[in-house]
Order: sequence, then structure tokens, then C-alpha cells
Amino acid sequence: MFDLILRQARLVDDTVIDIALKGGKIAALGEVIGDAHEERQLNGEFYVSAGWIDSHVHCYQKSPIYHDEPDSIGIHTGVTTVIDAGSTGADDIDEFYALTRKAATDVYALLNISRVGLIAQNELSDMANIDKVAVRDAVQRHPGFIVGIKARMSSSVVGANGIKPLERAKEIQRENGDLPLMVHIGNNPPDLDEIADLLTSGDIITHCYNGKPNRILTPAGELRASISKAIARGVRLDVGHGTASFSFEVAKIAISKGILPHTISSDIYCRNRINGPVHSLGMVMSKFLSIGMSVPQVIDCVTAHAAEDLRLANKGRLSVGLDGDLTIFALRRQPTVFTDSESQTLQGEQLLVALAAVRAGKWFATEQGKEEHAFHL
Repeated sequence: MFDLILRQARLVDDTVIDIALKGGKIAALGEVIGDAHEERQLNGEFYVSAGWIDSHVHCYQKSPIYHDEPDSIGIHTGVTTVIDAGSTGADDIDEFYALTRKAATDVYALLNISRVGLIAQNELSDMANIDKVAVRDAVQRHPGFIVGIKARMSSSVVGANGIKPLERAKEIQRENGDLPLMVHIGNNPPDLDEIADLLTSGDIITHCYNGKPNRILTPAGELRASISKAIARGVRLDVGHGTASFSFEVAKIAISKGILPHTISSDIYCRNRINGPVHSLGMVMSKFLSIGMSVPQVIDCVTAHAAEDLRLANKGRLSVGLDGDLTIFALRRQPTVFTDSESQTLQGEQLLVALAAVRAGKWFATEQGKEEHAFHL
């Protein structure tokens, strides 16, 4: 007896299978024989993937700058796992952890290398805020919750410190078991070439398609040599859309040259969720369909790739024994005008619409799914 069976779920390669879950895990795939406490008939009409992972959000409710409720950006929009990217440092990570235990969404954290976190925009302008001992102790207190560290390397954050906070971040990384490191790029100084040269295999550049002068493309529209070398070393590119960090022009040029994102993330919080231009991870994913990526490519960016980058070994794939996290969605042929962070628009013809999610084997209808009365809810 299974807990839940999804009958005739359509995968992104258009094969149709049953998916059974038990004890919060994926228990069987294929033609499932048996009964369950709950069954959902998808009739091959709806797509199912491993649960969507948003690897760059801000959901510490007590942050004075960037805050939201985890479930508002997570399970209510079909996203089963979110990673808060540096809202909290060592000083407030304990409180953040306690708050996340109340969420249906699975929440993890990238610890800000500044112990004060995002209580102000310039958290790395005072090197005294980068306390190695405080970071080490926080990581040891929350080894299953803190999945990496975050350094925001733009001029408004680092002030006169230039590249020094990133040098310190790399030291912290090495001293804490080579934790994944996500680096925010924006206005210089420091220059992007300085940043890229310090990064090593597995490090993540977020806001990779921002339209600011300190971007991955040269004025001539070519990929910067430093970024090309970093990618060759195994550095990963993350979208991190956000309010001010995504340009259709940069993304289209880069992708046309084969510079695809390894992960697609939203950098969502309450304001850009409600007022745009982000709205949801599904909306950001849909923008990349309009730029020319395929549905399987886009889904990989929020499942297998995101799990790989942040070492979430039990997530990101449909495989027996892994976490019972699934996203049920539709691919709609629907003309839509998308907007980037530069207020530029792009006409799209397809929308990825999350209708439900399964988290640890439990079914949740999204807001859109409830509105459409999908699955007879």
C-alpha cells in the first residue's frame, strides 16, 4: 500500500509513467501495480518533474530589506525547495532556521559571509563583519541546513574593500570542507575579471546575465576571456533574475553563443514577487523558453543541476529512494509579454504553469491550480 500514486504522469521527454510515493520518498516508477491511500489521475495531460528547486531566494521574514514567506515563493508556486541566498549571517541564522521549520517548503540557506547578513546593503564594507569563527560555528550548528556560503561582490556592498571580501570567502570555503560558494556580481569595483580569476570548480556566479557595465559580455558582445576561463575550470552560471539583475539582451547574446545557465533561479522576495518583474520561478523559467531554451533544458536547470550545485543528493531526479518531491505543471500555448530587470520586453508564446506540488509525498495545490480547479480540487 503506497501513500500516493500519480497515474499517467507525462515526463518532459513525453513518456507517460506512474509515480508512487511512500514514507516521503519515491517508491516506484513505471507501471505501478498496487493501491494507495490517495491517487491522482493525470491522464497524460499534465507534466511531472522532480520538484523544482529555486537556488536563489530571500525568505527570512525578519530581514529589513529582502523578505518573504517561504511558502509564498515555494510550495504555493510549485517550488518544493528554496535556498535562501545570504539573507542571514551567523548572527541570525539560528532564528531563521527555527522559522523555516514551520514551512511546508523545504528551506536551506547559503550563509552570508558577513555575520550581520542583509540588515543593510553594505554588509561587506566593514571587514570586521567577516568573522571566520562565527561562520565555522554556524556551519557546525546547522550542517544540514547551511548548504553553502554567499558573498555579494558589488561596489555598493563592499565599499572600499574591493576584492578582499571574496579572498576571505575563499579562505572560509577551504576551512569549512569546500562548501559551495555563490558570488553575486553587479556594479564595479571590484571588476568582474578580478572576481572570476579567484573562482574555482563548483563556485557559482549569480546574476550571470545582468545588464550592468560589469557584465559577462565585452562592449563588442563577446564573452569576457576571464569568464570563459572560469567556465572551463568548472565555475557555474546562475540566473538570479531579481529586480535589477537580468537583461534579455545579455541573455540572448550569451545563449546564442552557447553560454547557457547551469541553474535558473529567481532572486525572489515579496516586492518583485508581487510587483514584478520576477513574479515566480515558473515565470522566470518561461522567459528562457522564449529566449530559445527547450523545456528539458529549462527543467534540468531547476532540478538536477540545482541539486548538483548545492549537493542536495536526495533531490533533483526521479529515482526510487530519493525525496518524494514533484512538480506538476502544464505547458501552455499562450502569447505573453515578458519583462526583464531593464524594463525591456520580449514576446513569448509559451508558459510553464505549476498546478500542484508534492513535497515529501504530500500533495499541495498551487494558487494557480486552485484557481483553475485543476485535478477536481
